[in-house]
Amino acid sequence: GLNEREVAIVQARANGFVERVHARAPGDVIAAGAPLADVLHPDWLAAQREYLAVRATGDATLTRAARARLALLGMPGSLVDRVDASGQAQAVTTIVAPTGGLIAELMVRQGMTVAAGMTLARINGLRTVWVEAALPEAMAAAVASGQRAEVRLAAFPGEVLRGKVAAVLPEASRETRTLRVRIEVPNPGGRLRAGMFAQVRLQAGGG
Repeated sequence: GLNEREVAIVQARANGFVERVHARAPGDVIAAGAPLADVLHPDWLAAQREYLAVRATGDATLTRAARARLALLGMPGSLVDRVDASGQAQAVTTIVAPTGGLIAELMVRQGMTVAAGMTLARINGLRTVWVEAALPEAMAAAVASGQRAEVRLAAFPGEVLRGKVAAVLPEASRETRTLRVRIEVPNPGGRLRAGMFAQVRLQAGGG
């Protein structure tokens, strides 16, 4: 399964309107910095125009204060630099993925209104994945967090992945007399996905 500790939440920095949604869908794997949506922020437009007007007066103190106000409105420094360099207000910003991974949820639609702080997407990192294994209840005493494990996947025959026990989950299944163990496995290249069938072998002892 996906490692739920590696989740990035993408939020709207200010009120605005979604002008364009880039071709993305839940389940897509994207790189850090990949564009998700272009959002128009009318409040930012007015503040940027005001900043440019103040800057044109040549008053350094007022210009610094006006620039600080742009940051307070949630504008990233890179956007303010673009306004500075171009001398033009930049009302549309592209919201990008802060981290690479799998799009778990995407809540943006073209034309929709967004509010500051609203969640627009949830991205699950794929640097590591969780493999959940069922073990006989009698083995409970022999399993410990940090214990090394070998994982073999049906999708990659002949390959052995090395992970370690991240957690022994408290709820044992009464019907099957098994307990669940979560093993964290590195996932270089993001090849491992949810739903793959694995065989797990725990190595004796903590080392």
